[in-house]
Amino acid sequence: MTRRRQPPKRDRVLGMDRAITRRDFVQGVAVSSAAIAAPLVAGCAHEAPPPPAAQDLPGYYPPRLTGLRGSHPGSFESAHALRDGTAPGTAADLDEHYDLVVVGAGISGLSAAHFYRERNPAARILILDNHDDFGGHAKRNEFELDGHVRLLNGGTLEIDSPRPYGPVADGVLRALGIDAAALAKTIQHPEFYEGLGLATAAFFDRETFGADFLAVGYRSKPWPSFLAGAPLSERAKRDLIRVEEGTADPMPGLNSTQKKERLSKVSYRDFLRDALKVDPQVLAFYQARTQGEWGVGADAVSALDAWGIDLPGFKGLKLEPGSIPGMGFTPAGYADTGGSPRLHFPDGNATVARLLVRRLIPAAVPGGSVEDVVSARADYAQLDRPGAPVRLRLSSTVLRAVNVGAAEHAEATAVSYARGGRLYRVHGRHCVLACYNMMIPYLCPELPDRQRAALHELVKTPLVYTSVAIRNWTAFAKLGVRQIYSPGCFHTATRLNATVDIGDYRSPRSPEEPTLLWLMRTPCKPGLTEHEQNKAGRAELLATTFEEFERRIRDQLGRMLGAGGFDPARDITAITVNRWPHGYAPEHNSLFEPDVPEEQQAHVIGRARFGRIAIANSDSGGGAYTDVAIEQAHRAVTELLGA
Repeated sequence: MTRRRQPPKRDRVLGMDRAITRRDFVQGVAVSSAAIAAPLVAGCAHEAPPPPAAQDLPGYYPPRLTGLRGSHPGSFESAHALRDGTAPGTAADLDEHYDLVVVGAGISGLSAAHFYRERNPAARILILDNHDDFGGHAKRNEFELDGHVRLLNGGTLEIDSPRPYGPVADGVLRALGIDAAALAKTIQHPEFYEGLGLATAAFFDRETFGADFLAVGYRSKPWPSFLAGAPLSERAKRDLIRVEEGTADPMPGLNSTQKKERLSKVSYRDFLRDALKVDPQVLAFYQARTQGEWGVGADAVSALDAWGIDLPGFKGLKLEPGSIPGMGFTPAGYADTGGSPRLHFPDGNATVARLLVRRLIPAAVPGGSVEDVVSARADYAQLDRPGAPVRLRLSSTVLRAVNVGAAEHAEATAVSYARGGRLYRVHGRHCVLACYNMMIPYLCPELPDRQRAALHELVKTPLVYTSVAIRNWTAFAKLGVRQIYSPGCFHTATRLNATVDIGDYRSPRSPEEPTLLWLMRTPCKPGLTEHEQNKAGRAELLATTFEEFERRIRDQLGRMLGAGGFDPARDITAITVNRWPHGYAPEHNSLFEPDVPEEQQAHVIGRARFGRIAIANSDSGGGAYTDVAIEQAHRAVTELLGA
């Protein structure tokens, strides 16, 4: 008999041998890497109909899957093979004809179907997506903990934008029953943790700062008190306080506009180092402060953009409000308007995706209000019913989208996709590509060279949102913390699940109850340009196994929370790693890109209509926000159908 190999002692202490999910899934079934990488089989004109799809089988419910999610195994391999030069081969024609074929079932693709149906209520629409669930980045993580459903966003966090929602995006929300400002006042309870005395903390790790130390009261306690026990030199402590509170002007003699122009050409890190002349330990502390917005560190974000989102260090400059040309989409919007109302549903903007699916395919998501959709269990078997006016087909990776005939005279499109190791073709009078824009040149090789080159420039930001189920949160209560900034760690942010009550859904109130933690990681390589960091981070992310994620999660949580009694081996009950190698849509970065008129920007050139094919997704709007995704869907449909 072969004895099971025992994990190393440190792994046993962390709980790596405990019984939680550690497998990669394709359509809910654990598979080997060999099965995932199985070659595509070309179809033939007379073969039998496709076999039953996983989404049509009883019990199919991907929100409950754990392990590696987001861009999960099975969702990208065919696309990567196409990128690497493997021709898709001959597809079996399904003899399916639609008015519109949408590529991508994220919020932009679902919105495109919504707008098309508004213009043509009798339209027949097929939506194809490479993932095993709909929503794109707006993914739902669902857990059952002690008999209660607990939710967390596996991607898009909330309704939020640097500028107030315009009439198009706001109109969609209202059509779905969402009044963001009103709901934010009734369903969100941001004061709950504060009422328990829980504050924000910063974790200084030994690898970066010389010792592990959890400093409680970040940006709430007086700075000397907060930093009292931190493993920083006295000079570093003084410098950190100066960054936060200093009023001396590091750029005397310049007016506000001149200061902003200078800040646009220097990184936030270099501003802290060269203008404020802070200690290297302070640079290490602020390096990750930009990652939540841009996915890269302070070395690759301009100081002006950092000022635009209210990062510290700029009090002494006394800058006038408002943006200047060359600022990124996010900081310019916040600097000019203060942004839109913010609304967080328990599963993030997966609620928006579910409401859109309910509107398109009512039988798939039972109920009739925004209050009941959060607790509704979607019926995936209803998504792709023969004869239905709108069909949504999952685990279908599109490899080719072409105009039938010359683009300028085309009257139809043909779309080929891979599913279950085979290739299929469907037809549409129109096609909207609401997928990652940088993939479109491979799907449409006939695009003009200038447009293809522009699309290749739209490099997205890799990121990871990790959901961790824990037996209770007494350690947080004992330590007095609700969220932790950890600039030197594998995950740079950790927080207790937000307290949100809507419909039948209630968040836990007692520290003795199980709950969920949200952790964030943005793999990047300081010292490179932003897009080179994105590419390096993407490669690292795809090479990181779930086992390595789990080990890092257990180690980090144990070190940060151990003083409160947290035991990673005992207290962690489930882990879902939502990895997004192609995450945030790219924004303008004044450190590495010239400031050019809008019509010369890559996302504008890249989104041009090509015959009966139009392009959507937030990538084509230059901002990683839900309203941008909706507006780009509206533009794409308008291009196809006319104003």
